[in-house]
Amino acid sequence: MPVLAAAQDAGGAADPQLGEIRVQAGSQGNALGSSDAASQGSASAADIAARPALRTGEILEFVPGLVVVQHSGGGKANQYFLRGFNLDHGTEFATYVDGMPVNMRTHAHGQGYTDLNFLIPELVGRVDYRKGPYYAEEGDFASAGSARMRLPDTLPQGLAVVTGGTRGYGRTLLADSVDWNQGKLLYGLELATNRGPFDNSDRMRRFNALLRYSAGSESDGHSLTAMAYASRWNATDQIAQRAVDSGLIGRLGAIDPSDGGTTARSSLSYALRRSNAGGSGRFTLEAFVVRSRLDLFSNLTYFTDDPVNGDQFVQRERRTMAGVNLAQSWSATRGGLDMQNRIGLQTRLDRLAPVVFATTVQRRELQTLREDRVREGSAAVFAENTTQWTEKVRSVAGLRVDAFRFAVDSSLPANSGRARDHIASPKLALVFGPWADTEYFVSAGRGFHSNDARGVTTRINPRTGDAVDPSVPLVGARGMEVGVRSEAIPGLQTSLALWKLDIGSELLFNGEAGETEASRPTKRYGIEWTNRYQAGRWAHIDADVALSRTRFSDADAAGPYVPGAIGKVVSLGVIVPQVNGWFGGMHVRYFGPRVLVEDNRVRSRSSALTSARVGYAIDRSTRIALDVFNLFDRKVTDSDYYYATRLRGESVAVNDVIFHPAEPRTVRLSLTHRF
Repeated sequence: MPVLAAAQDAGGAADPQLGEIRVQAGSQGNALGSSDAASQGSASAADIAARPALRTGEILEFVPGLVVVQHSGGGKANQYFLRGFNLDHGTEFATYVDGMPVNMRTHAHGQGYTDLNFLIPELVGRVDYRKGPYYAEEGDFASAGSARMRLPDTLPQGLAVVTGGTRGYGRTLLADSVDWNQGKLLYGLELATNRGPFDNSDRMRRFNALLRYSAGSESDGHSLTAMAYASRWNATDQIAQRAVDSGLIGRLGAIDPSDGGTTARSSLSYALRRSNAGGSGRFTLEAFVVRSRLDLFSNLTYFTDDPVNGDQFVQRERRTMAGVNLAQSWSATRGGLDMQNRIGLQTRLDRLAPVVFATTVQRRELQTLREDRVREGSAAVFAENTTQWTEKVRSVAGLRVDAFRFAVDSSLPANSGRARDHIASPKLALVFGPWADTEYFVSAGRGFHSNDARGVTTRINPRTGDAVDPSVPLVGARGMEVGVRSEAIPGLQTSLALWKLDIGSELLFNGEAGETEASRPTKRYGIEWTNRYQAGRWAHIDADVALSRTRFSDADAAGPYVPGAIGKVVSLGVIVPQVNGWFGGMHVRYFGPRVLVEDNRVRSRSSALTSARVGYAIDRSTRIALDVFNLFDRKVTDSDYYYATRLRGESVAVNDVIFHPAEPRTVRLSLTHRF
C-alpha cells in the first residue's frame, strides 16, 4: 500500500490529502463518551495511511485483536481471526462499505465470504468497528463483531501514486474530486500487478474504479456511487509439510500450479441523509445493487479422490445482490429523562444463477457435482433506545428481529427445496461514568449467523449419495462483556474488556471439501487490553493484547478443542511524525499457536511479523517512502490445517500439517504527489 502522509509536513502544516494525523492517545476515535462498550472504536483515513499494509484487507487489522492473512492467491478473500475464531473468510464478522454488506451468503467458496480487494485504501475515509452481539443495527454474521467502512465524498486535493516493489509488484493510483452540477464528483482509478514470492508466479492483475457524485452536507445530503473491480491470479494453495520435508517442493512451492481464479464485482449505491427540524434526529436511506462473479480453482487434497487427474475443483458463482436500509432517529424527553431513539429496516435479496461445484484438471471441467440456483431473501427490523438516567449512568436497549426465506433449485432434485426461519435478538448495554476520567461498561446480547441455503435444503451428499440431515437455517449466539476505558494517565488511553460468547453451531473450514460447514456448539471467553499512548510530540504508540479460550460445549469422543481457534494476539506499533521532512513507523504483530485437531495433539507454531516504513517529504506536495514487510525475513506460516491428503505416488491419504507460508521479506517504494 502506498505511503501517504504520516503526520504534519516539514513546515508544520497538515497533509491536505488526509487531514492532520494527530499523533495522540485516542487518535482512532475511541475517546471517553464516544462508545457503548469498551471494545468499540474507529480508525480514520489518516490512521490507515500511517501504517504500512501488505494487502488491502489489512485495513481490518485496525480492529484490535483481529489478524488478516492470506492462504491462497492475491485475488482471493483474506482469512481472518478474532476473539477465538478462525473466521475463515468472514463467517462471524460482518463487514459493510457505505451500508453495502460485503459478506456473501451461500457463497461458492464459503459462507460469509468477505473479499475487500474491491476497495481503494486511500478512498476509505473511516472504519467503525464493534465487537460482540450487543448492537441492534448489527445482524447476520456479527456475533464476533462488525466493521463499517465509509468512503469520503471529497478529497481536499488530487492524488497520484506510483509504487514499485520486489518480485514484480507495481501499482498506480489516480484520484481526485471536482465541482460538478452543484455538487462534488469523486473519482479513483487503481491498477496493480504482482508476480509474488512463490515458485508458481501469482501473475496477479487487479483493476479498481470508483465514481461518486455527492451534494449537500454530512447531515443533509445524498450521494450516488458506482464501483467496479476485476482481478485474475494464479494461486499457491496450502501445501503438505511432508512434501517440503521430502524435497518434493520447496517452502514456496505448489503441488498444483494450475490453481487460481478470476473475479469481478460492480455496484451502484445511493445514500440519502436528512436531519429532523431543529437537528434533533436524522433519517437515512441506503440502497444498493451488486453484481459479482467468481471462478475459483483449488486443489486441497491433491490426489486423494482421483489418483490420475488429481482433486482440483472449481467453485463458480454468478450473483446479483440488492437491498435497502432505512433508519430514523429522534430525541425525546420522558419523565424528565433525556432519550435518543432509533428504528430501522434492513432488506437484502441474493440471487445466484448459478452456484457450481465441479471437478477439474488444469482448470478444465470434468464433472459437475452440484449446480444450484438460489434465491435468498431477508428482512430485519430493529429498535434502539438510549436513556440518560443520571449524569453518570446511561442505558442502550435494543431489539432486532430477522426473517429469512430460502429457495434452492438443484441439479439433484432431492436437494431442491424451500425454507424459512426467523430469530429475535435482544440487546442491552449499561454505561457508567466517567469518574476520574474513567468509564465502565456492561453489555449483553444475542446474535446469529445464517447457514448456506444449499445446506438448509440438502438431503443427499452429491459426492457419495449418502443421506444427510439439512442444516438449521439460522444459528443463535449469546454474548456478554464487561469493560473499562480510562484516560486518567495523561497521554494514555487504555481499555480493558472481558467477554464471553456461546454459539449454537460453529462454522468450520473443511479442507477435504474446500468449504465451510456447520459443526458443534462452542463457548468462548477472553480478555482484551487496548492502549494508545502519546509519547510527547514525537510519536504515537499503540499496544494491544487479546487472549481467548475456545472449546466445544458438547461432549464428543473427538475432543473439546476447536481446530483453528486463535488464543493469543499481541501487537505493538509506533508512528513517528515528520522531523525535518522525515517520517516513519514500525508495527509488530504476534500471532499465537492454534489447535489443529479436536484432541489438541497437533498445534501450529506461533509467528511474529514486523513491518516498517521510512519516508521523506520532498516538498509540500510530493513524498517518497519505503515500506518493508516481514522485516526480519521470518520463515513462518500464515495459515495451518491438519487433514488427510495424498501426494502423487502415495498409495493412501496421509494425515499431515497443511500450511501456507507467510510472504518473505518484501520491499515497496512509493512516490505520492498531491495536485
